[in-house]
Amino acid sequence: MEGSTQHRPGLGSVVVGVDGSSTALTAAFWAAAEAARRSSTLHLFYAADTAGRTLYLSAEIIERVHVEGRDLLEVTAAAVSERFPTLHVTTEYSRRDPVSGLHRVAAKYGTLVVGHRGMGGFELLRLGSVGLRVAAGATTPVIVVRGGEDLAGSGVVLAAVRDEYDLECARRAAREAEVRKAALRLLTVWNILQYAGTAVTMLDDVGEFAVRHVRSLESVADRVRDEFPALTVSADAEKSVSVASVLVEASRHADLLVMGGRRSPGYFGPTLGRTTHSLVHHSHCPVELIPRHDEEQGSDAS
Repeated sequence: MEGSTQHRPGLGSVVVGVDGSSTALTAAFWAAAEAARRSSTLHLFYAADTAGRTLYLSAEIIERVHVEGRDLLEVTAAAVSERFPTLHVTTEYSRRDPVSGLHRVAAKYGTLVVGHRGMGGFELLRLGSVGLRVAAGATTPVIVVRGGEDLAGSGVVLAAVRDEYDLECARRAAREAEVRKAALRLLTVWNILQYAGTAVTMLDDVGEFAVRHVRSLESVADRVRDEFPALTVSADAEKSVSVASVLVEASRHADLLVMGGRRSPGYFGPTLGRTTHSLVHHSHCPVELIPRHDEEQGSDAS
């Protein structure tokens, strides 16, 4: 067991998008605390979204956006450094659009943090819900910061487990729990109504369906306990007509909710699954989304 933890990959550095909104500033402070826990770097990123707008925005407006963006980075970096004086903070200004810009820097730094609202940049350049599009299209972990800075610590990291494909998600949650010196709670929630008339008809009874969920959860829990022997790990299975509602309620008692949210193809690009979408809007704690790599489609738990 000691050998398995010796070569465990780290969580990486942290990048956070800033745009002048209060939620983005809250996200920046949360990201700074996360980077400090990891003993890593915090990278502040601002996207002006002016690269392709020279034909219909005046030079004066574009220059004002550039000046305000760089000033915002400087002010935010100073505020973070005052609160976390030993943290290494870097900044980056980009003329690109926020979505592609944040995806690029996330690929370099490892973990992307966004506020749950206000990621649209300056009002005159606002194009919609940038945070959701960033989360939906990301190929690296994304943390959506929900709640205020005064969140009381529970000492628990919560991981949503649907099946064995969520092992990597559970591992990530275990590493998050380690750096927080917290316990890890693995939770699976199954919704029998979702499979009515399809999967249920192929099983001997509903009980067998529940057993399959429990077995998947126990398999993941056993692997995590083997790889993280010093970590306190609990595993719970619940049945509900709404997976999202159970996870939202459980998030009241967690410092971080980690889930393997799968992305679904949409007309305008990838979108978040129903449960994932509900969590990033209603969770009581920050939500970390880990891209899943299975090919299964159409689950409510995505």
